[in-house]
Amino acid sequence: MAGKNRIELDGKQRQVAVIAFGGNALLRPQDHGTQEEQFTLSWKATRWLVEIVHRGYELAIVHGNGPQVGNIMIQVEEAITKIPPQSLDVAVAQTQGSMGYMLANQLRNRFNEEQLEKEIAAVLTEVEVDRDDPAFENPTKPVGPYFTAYRANLLMQEHGWQMVEDAGRGWRKVVPSPMPQRILGCDLLKRLVENGAVLVAGGGGGIPVYRDVGGYYRGVEAVIDKDYVASILACELEADLFIMLTQVPMVAESFGRPNQRWLRRMPLTKAREMMASNQFPPGSMGPKVQSSMDFVEATGKEVLITDQESLKLALDGKAGTFLVPDGEVEYATLA
Repeated sequence: MAGKNRIELDGKQRQVAVIAFGGNALLRPQDHGTQEEQFTLSWKATRWLVEIVHRGYELAIVHGNGPQVGNIMIQVEEAITKIPPQSLDVAVAQTQGSMGYMLANQLRNRFNEEQLEKEIAAVLTEVEVDRDDPAFENPTKPVGPYFTAYRANLLMQEHGWQMVEDAGRGWRKVVPSPMPQRILGCDLLKRLVENGAVLVAGGGGGIPVYRDVGGYYRGVEAVIDKDYVASILACELEADLFIMLTQVPMVAESFGRPNQRWLRRMPLTKAREMMASNQFPPGSMGPKVQSSMDFVEATGKEVLITDQESLKLALDGKAGTFLVPDGEVEYATLA
């Protein structure tokens, strides 16, 4: 399952794993959203994160932040008459800090409990996008609170926001979702991993920045898909194992239909065929599979796609879907 790239650490050869998971892992739809709940879920997440470390991997973590940054934008709106508002890039930075702290804190506790000598580095990560990306001409990503039609119309007139109506719920701001071009400061991230630190980086897809005509980096109102950033990081770190956590235990062919079949091994040719036939919705599995395909194409290594409950078995090759460079399709059944 692992590739041949290894790093030296204390005279031992070590492999690198990159894992990506959504913000819902730390803030579920049914939760109240308290920080106590998020600390508890961070602690639970360390149970499957430490399993990767036990397998001998150096670990890099990329988390989503959808629910968390949405809550910050709600706070901004509620306090609009009391304090100046902040932009979306700053809100993403805030979630990188708060979620990075929670994960680092609970990982440290887990390592202490299991007597593992590991440092954790949670890094604010800027990701460059192209200001001429077509996404800026067609914002589609809803963020923040729901507004009344009156308030939405006012915001569109005063601030030039683009907004869409969600029938029965109100109006929401939509922002661009440009493709990431590169992760700034990636050499530092590599050195942290090479020195044995567990890395938390690229949270929420990174803080979106672009380079202006003068060569200066500017923050921009946008949302970058964290799966694409995780794929770039995995390539930069020359990861031996790239893990994409989802809400389902395996990738399915004809998902939700009578002829649905679970895939244990999915070669690139099969993934491309399914992508071309629109089997991976753009708002859910599409970016996960596409970013996984990008990694496999760039490195010739495998990607494990599974959910957190199946991860331990999947690391043994007994669960999950493995996206592989070539070979035959292998189907599986769920117990």
